[in-house]
Order: sequence, then C-alpha cells, then structure tokens
Amino acid sequence: MRAARLIRMVLLLQSRPSMTAGELARELEVSERTVARDVLSLSEAGVPVYADRGRSGGYRLIGGYRTRLTGMGRSEAEALFLSGVPSALREMGLADVASAARLKVSAALLPELRDAPSGAARRFHLDAPRWYHDPETPALLPVIADAVWDDRRLTSRYLRDGREVVRELEPYGLVLKAGVWYLAARVAEPPEGPAGAGFRVYRVDRFTAAEPAGPAADPRSGRSGGDAADGGRFVRDPEFDLPAFWAERAEQFRRSLLREQVRVRLSPRGVLQLPYVTEPAAAREAVERAAAAGGPDAQGRLSITLAVESEEVAYAQLLGLGPEAEVLAPAGLRERFAAAARRAAALYAPAEEAVDCPDAPSR
Repeated sequence: MRAARLIRMVLLLQSRPSMTAGELARELEVSERTVARDVLSLSEAGVPVYADRGRSGGYRLIGGYRTRLTGMGRSEAEALFLSGVPSALREMGLADVASAARLKVSAALLPELRDAPSGAARRFHLDAPRWYHDPETPALLPVIADAVWDDRRLTSRYLRDGREVVRELEPYGLVLKAGVWYLAARVAEPPEGPAGAGFRVYRVDRFTAAEPAGPAADPRSGRSGGDAADGGRFVRDPEFDLPAFWAERAEQFRRSLLREQVRVRLSPRGVLQLPYVTEPAAAREAVERAAAAGGPDAQGRLSITLAVESEEVAYAQLLGLGPEAEVLAPAGLRERFAAAARRAAALYAPAEEAVDCPDAPSR
C-alpha cells in the first residue's frame, strides 16, 4: 500500500531531525531506491522534503512543515495501549496499526519529548511466552481478534473432548496466558437451553473454523462492517469485567485440575523447592496448613497433604526433589519412588558393587 507508506515516511521525518535513506528503508521495509522514488513523489505533491548530500546526508522536512495526518482513529488508539506486548500485536495482526499510532503520537509531541517512546522501550519489555516452548500463533487468531474488536458474533467450530462442536459465540475478550491464547465468550444460543447461558473460556488453538456474522469488518483499517443495528453485532454487557472474569475462571480451573492428594514428608530444602516443581498455590497452601497444624518433626521435616492433578503427574513432579521429599501415601506411589531410588542407587554404585536392579524396566 504505497499511500500508507508515504504517510508513514512523512510521519517518520516529522518525528526526527533527519533520516538517511538506509534508515528510512529499514523502517519502511523497502529498498533505498524505493525511498528515493517516494521522496520524489512527496516533493511533487508539495511536501517539502529536502535531501542533504554527502556521507552524513539524509532527508528532512524544511520550513517547520507539520502534517495534519496525526489524528488517531479508534482502532489505532486501542492498539497503542497494547504496544508494550509486541508479540501479541503481531499475532493479532495489529502490528502495523500500533506502528502507525506510535508514529502519530511521536509526530504530535514537542521536540524535547520525542525521545519518550524510545526511552520507554529501552527500559520495559514484556516477553509473554513461557520458557522452553516455541510460541505458535493460532491460525484463526486474527479473525477472532477482529470479531472481538468489532463486537461481532462468530459462527465457530471447536474441538472439545475429541469431537467437533458448532457454536455461535459473542466474543468478549482475548487473554494471553503463558504463550497460550484464550477467548472469553458468551454462547449466543446454548444447545442446553437458557440454563447453559453465561460466559465461557475457549482455547483459541482448538478452533477449527471461525466466521464473523454479518458484513466483514476490518477495524485495523478503520472501516465499519455495517450498521450498528445489523444482525451481525451483539450488545456488549456493560458489567462484564475481563480481568476479574479471567482471575475467577483461572482459579476455578486450577482447583479443578487438582483432584487427588498425596502425603509427602519434606526436608527444609524440599519445602523451599516445592513451589518450583508443583502447582505454586497448592504448594503454599499445603505448607501453611502443615505449619499451622504442628510444624516440622524432630528431624526438621514437614509432613504435608498436597493437592495434585494425578499420581502420574505427582510422580513426575516430586521426582525432581530427589532425597528432599519422602512420599508417604498413597502406597502405590510410595512404592514407585522406592523402586526409582533402588534403580538410581544401582546406577551410581561403585563399579565393583554394581549389580543388576530387579526394578529396572526391561529393554
């Protein structure tokens, strides 16, 4: 889109004393030859762009020229508030909107304040994805994000328990949690009737299809998808609070996963390490209850009752504590740890003492 690129060039030059052809080319993601052609087009249109020749030369606006193209649209203003989350903007397809908004703000600032955006960027950065996981952008995220911005209903297909269900949703908001996108939505017509009404949470990567109702809308371009009274849009509940809703559902989800309990005896070091290998809130609650009930025993070890997702998950998690944790119950889990300890002892025994361990898995 050449027109948008020319506007960006003017805003860039307005926000800085001067820029080289190379700098403009990098910002606009074009070649230096394209920059030269664009500068010529701006000059022909009456924009006073001056080219300084020489090794330290570049392009600048002369005569105190100020463009009137700094008025911000709704979608640009909204995207600007997300500009501290660059990965989220890219995944939702709003990176260009945020870039244009930042340029407009920079162009509107007084000269002595124009380093404020870069100063903030040098000091604060949010990296949303969790460690050791490559972030994957759900293919339908931009479509769903557009519907959220435009209050437009979605006809969707969603994988639940291995089967595909069809739902018409009223998408209220998106949440990025540890690199995973979630949609907070209300089912427009619950299949189970009015009793199934209310807000629900959907993982965006489990949508197999999503199509907005009514005329297409593109909030990033500032175009409306149709009249506000058309059948595609829904009326947003003014009482809905996305952060509060997410906090409540996240806590419900956390507790719903922890369906089983194990008894564990921990060394002081194990108490400190427990929140790093199991669910942190559950670990803190278990330690606080045990401390209030009597505290450590004569050996300084604390016996706790820990809520876990399953025995299998507990085995994988608590194994990381090694000798700092002794599983007391259930009996089957304790025996698994005893067998693991025997296998480890056999592996680390001196060569002259090494023997085959009967608990070792067959190959």
